[in-house]
Amino acid sequence: MNPKMIVKTGVDIGMTVALLFLMTYEMIGQALHEWLGIGMFLLFIIHHVLNRRWFGVLLKGKYTPFRIWQTVLVVSVLLFMIGSMVSGVIISRSVLSFLPIHGGSSFGRKLHMLSAYWGFVLMSLHLGLHWNMMLGAVGKAVKGTSKVRTCILRIVVAVVAIYGMYAFVKRDIGNYMLLKVHFVFFDYDEPLFFFLLDYVAVMGLFLFIGHYLAAFLRQYGRKKKA
Repeated sequence: MNPKMIVKTGVDIGMTVALLFLMTYEMIGQALHEWLGIGMFLLFIIHHVLNRRWFGVLLKGKYTPFRIWQTVLVVSVLLFMIGSMVSGVIISRSVLSFLPIHGGSSFGRKLHMLSAYWGFVLMSLHLGLHWNMMLGAVGKAVKGTSKVRTCILRIVVAVVAIYGMYAFVKRDIGNYMLLKVHFVFFDYDEPLFFFLLDYVAVMGLFLFIGHYLAAFLRQYGRKKKA
């Protein structure tokens, strides 16, 4: 793996871990949550700088169904990330509290909730686009892959996705995405590990959906071309 790819992989892993911990909100403390948010935004910028060639060809070439879906995902994630950062600045009570911002906290909380949960789902779907690449990296790490390993990994992901459907409902994520509930409820007596485990499962669910939806769109595009 060349140095640039190592950096890209490190940035992507860092973003994924930061995203999961950001969903814990004040379970990890207000200040740490805000620092993680700033770190996530910086990693997001680095990620796009490293992948700037993709933006350079955005208006070139033919748009297949897969490319349309990929572009919609990237642009949507970008918008919700900006929404998270802007709303985070508005409602900051720790790291950025020195800024001369007055009012707008109600709007900021709603925008932050909307951006955070939609961003989480969309970024998980986006990860699904690169599932084959991740499988390839795992194969190289274990010095080759096999049908048995691939099959086991797919079964594990399927089990995680099934549990992810339960966790999605259990954690009320759908209602947060639709702003049916304006405040996130946490059980502060719950171990952080179990909270994160549920969100890993939800991420796995949308990664699973993103991967197979992308595979379908690629296949559909090839059939349409033929």
